[in-house]
Amino acid sequence: MKGMRAVAHEARAEPGGGGYRAFVPPCLATPVTKPPTGRDWIAEIKYDGYRIQAHIASGQVRLLTRSGHDWTEKLGSLPTELADLPVASAIIDGEAIVENADGVPDFHALQREIKKGAAARIALMAFDLLELDGMDMRGRPLRERKRALSDVIGACPGLRLLRFSAHFEDAGDAVMRNVCALGLEGIVCKRANLPYRSGRSGDWVKVKCVVSETFVVCGYVPLRGAEEAVGSLALGYFEDGALRYAGRVGTGFTVAAAHDIWVALQTVRRKRPPFAQPLTREQLANAAWVEPRLAVEITHRGWTQDDILRHAVFTRFRLDLAATDVGVPASRRSSG
Repeated sequence: MKGMRAVAHEARAEPGGGGYRAFVPPCLATPVTKPPTGRDWIAEIKYDGYRIQAHIASGQVRLLTRSGHDWTEKLGSLPTELADLPVASAIIDGEAIVENADGVPDFHALQREIKKGAAARIALMAFDLLELDGMDMRGRPLRERKRALSDVIGACPGLRLLRFSAHFEDAGDAVMRNVCALGLEGIVCKRANLPYRSGRSGDWVKVKCVVSETFVVCGYVPLRGAEEAVGSLALGYFEDGALRYAGRVGTGFTVAAAHDIWVALQTVRRKRPPFAQPLTREQLANAAWVEPRLAVEITHRGWTQDDILRHAVFTRFRLDLAATDVGVPASRRSSG
């Protein structure tokens, strides 16, 4: 949990330094409930990991998160493999993952590997090419960018950690059913003939096998019968600059994680709830409050009539997101 506090203070990568191009704000996928259809769309597997932008220049490599933080030293031998690519320079967009014994990306295993530093075995599923040998590829159609990326990676047959993320020409329900049956997180559908556009434009959409959204940790309830452990977390989200209460999540933690979370939250304790609206007696019961600084990913089954999450399950901390970036969840907008 020490990493959660430290990551907020990491410096952003300096743009353009040392022969590198500036960090490119990534293209982001818009959540939807059903995959699109039509020849304009392709589908890729949605990998459960960390979004990484790989910058290569004259044999030197930097690995940047979706917010531009430098994680080169966190991702094991991956920079070494990227440095072996037959390019003078490149910017590759992808997802850092660790697979379990069944070949399915395992986010918790990824977090464990990151702690190993140089010894970590972390792969990069590469799905887009933004720059190649000084040429800005972003204005070219996605199919062309992916074809060029496949050629670059294919020129090094001995690669083990850098992998090309293939796609399906059919982006419809059949692909979604097959992906969910394999125990994967979902799919990302992309317009195949459009350029790369930073931000959330609607050119890319994501469909998950379960509803999974990001919330802010605003407090906790201690675990009954245990010392220094959380039993549940109080959640919220920002709407028009105000923090709104979303309910509690009390499942999904291991015993060790419940203790680690408790320890981390002690450094950000506060006396009063951080929410804009007053809470009910039940919502206040037994709760300790914290500054809204940490983002978490939660799976759930929708909302009650009182705007409280139903059947929420903790998935992971989102170290790559600032809490202030957590707005109204898409499921809440669609239910309101």
